[in-house]
Amino acid sequence: MTSKRQRRSQEIKGKKKKKSTKILYLSIILGAVFMLLVLFFVIVFSALFPPVDTASLKKDKRIARIYFSDQQERFLMPEKRYVIKEEDTARQAEVIVKALLEGSKEGLVNTFPPGVNLKDVKVDNSGVALVNFNENLTQLHPGGSTAEMASIYSLTNSITENVAGIKKVKILMEGRELSSIKGHISTKKAFLPDPELIVKAKEEKS
Repeated sequence: MTSKRQRRSQEIKGKKKKKSTKILYLSIILGAVFMLLVLFFVIVFSALFPPVDTASLKKDKRIARIYFSDQQERFLMPEKRYVIKEEDTARQAEVIVKALLEGSKEGLVNTFPPGVNLKDVKVDNSGVALVNFNENLTQLHPGGSTAEMASIYSLTNSITENVAGIKKVKILMEGRELSSIKGHISTKKAFLPDPELIVKAKEEKS
């Protein structure tokens, strides 16, 4: 038989063991909570302060004239935009097209609907830019001869004016020739810029 002293000793050891187990579990729970909080704040911080593209910051920038529609959607109006300066002709054209797809920042009418994305731009030896869009070009475009003309010539005028060496623009979709955007204007040919569609900005008139 165990003596009272031995039983007392065993009880103390049992309590110490239970206490140690509780402390261990508590430490694990607190550690897990701490890790979750850290992860939460990292995600929130990343969302609020996305990483800066330092490579693009190091590149020179230039002023480009990007064309959008006027409020009546009859003519094109230029909007000045700072864009990255690229030495390669095709890459410079991509910069211009992406600026156009971003939409107006001064209240002009956008000529391409949201969701239309640029896949790539290639330039042939004759100075024709082959601008390749995703399938949303035809799926999301509102259609109509006026809207199609605005899309075609805002693109053509923006590229040819801002990229040296490009004389014409041909529209492709998913790498293939496109008969038309929405059935009103043929896009089988490459387009020359049309300066007659351009209305000067207010500051240029004065």
